[in-house]
Amino acid sequence: GVALFTGMANCPYYARAELLADYLQANLPDFRVHKITQHPDKWEQWLRGICEKNGWKHQESPVIWRELVDRGGKGLLLGGVNDFLKYAEQYYGITSMMLSEEMVDIAEENLQAYIETEKEEEEFKSLIKPLQIWITSASAPICYQLIPLLANGEVFGMTTEISIHLLDTDQFKEVLCGIVMEAEDMAFPLLRNISVHTEIDEAFIQADIIIVLDDVLLNREVQSLENCIREVSDICQVYAPLIEKNAKSEVRVISSGKTFVNLKAMMIMTYGPSIKTENVIAIAASWESAAKAMLARKLNMNAAGVKDVIVWGNITGCNYIDLSHAKLYGYDSAIWGPANFSHPVLNVIYNSEWIHSEFLSEQSSLSSRVNNCAGMLPAHAVATVLRYWYHGSPPGDIISVGVLTEGQFCVPEGIVFSMPVSCQNGNWKVMTELEISETTEEVLRRLAHELVQEKLVALKEINEMQPYEADRIVS
Repeated sequence: GVALFTGMANCPYYARAELLADYLQANLPDFRVHKITQHPDKWEQWLRGICEKNGWKHQESPVIWRELVDRGGKGLLLGGVNDFLKYAEQYYGITSMMLSEEMVDIAEENLQAYIETEKEEEEFKSLIKPLQIWITSASAPICYQLIPLLANGEVFGMTTEISIHLLDTDQFKEVLCGIVMEAEDMAFPLLRNISVHTEIDEAFIQADIIIVLDDVLLNREVQSLENCIREVSDICQVYAPLIEKNAKSEVRVISSGKTFVNLKAMMIMTYGPSIKTENVIAIAASWESAAKAMLARKLNMNAAGVKDVIVWGNITGCNYIDLSHAKLYGYDSAIWGPANFSHPVLNVIYNSEWIHSEFLSEQSSLSSRVNNCAGMLPAHAVATVLRYWYHGSPPGDIISVGVLTEGQFCVPEGIVFSMPVSCQNGNWKVMTELEISETTEEVLRRLAHELVQEKLVALKEINEMQPYEADRIVS
């Protein structure tokens, strides 16, 4: 059998019994011992629990029992330190001659060793602790498409485990449970667990990443734009304090969806003042990738060769697709060069009418494709931006992200505005070194004005808003 010892780390009597047990194990071939050291603060609760489990009556440290490994069943209680000393002397003729001073010194060493071991274990556990990812409005199609992208290891790395928490109202519980079952059956090696949450009070517990997918669809026959804006504000007024209360201090918040992504990011910052503003972004990559794909189709080339398309402004409202910095790599033309040789897009597309009618206008096929996507495109956009945020964007590449403005590019401070950034070492940085034309500056001022008005309505600081242009601005 095996003798088991459990006691408080700072208990002198546990130290005495432990050293005697070590001596017996070293000198007797059939004697084995297993020690379980407990922190003094946890000792009473632990002792009560094991006594109830085994039907014992024991009140002091240590507690010693035998487990007969070949018989099963509950352990055989030997008792405390005095009982063990009698046992050792009776069966093996061995006694402990340890002095009281030695017992106290060893007990102090035991406590320090226990604290250091616990600290090392906590540090080790922190290295393998999964990222806690919360997704709101998780019944949305984008969430269904997003889960495999997050769980396959390409976003956070092949050594980072994740836990996914799906949050939605109770009416979608059955849908969420179906998503969970399917994700579990796919047996992703890095998906530690996936769970359903319908109680708002438990939202965002220990969250590392929060992906906000809530949409308020504008139907002018049912409600006004102002009411939609206030509805978005109300949602964020619920989420933001919960993020402050329950999430980790470095939590990253990603606003995505089909509507009001800039506003959602803005309102989460507003109602959650302790949330770090640099950790809240809005996703513009759907427009970016769709624009690159449309240009590639027009030019009959691989979309991977289209770089540096910029999305400015209100991502799901009035935005501006800027091609003035866009480049083509590997484009088949009369001029060839090395792998890093590029053509400016505007030098290749001579048909400016196509750019304005098919590409930039509100009725363009680009706008239609982005607004009517089923979920695969925005899911890929979220996954791509998260990967860049954690592991860096390709060197030299421009990506567009909605971030809180600080006066860059003539855009006023204090609104969430999509602009060009690069990512490195877990942070993003606005590419203020880019030069923009006076025409672009004028467009940005108009886009910013509308976002300021939207923010004012959301904060209920004005009674009437100036007429809101829902059409996308074209330059």
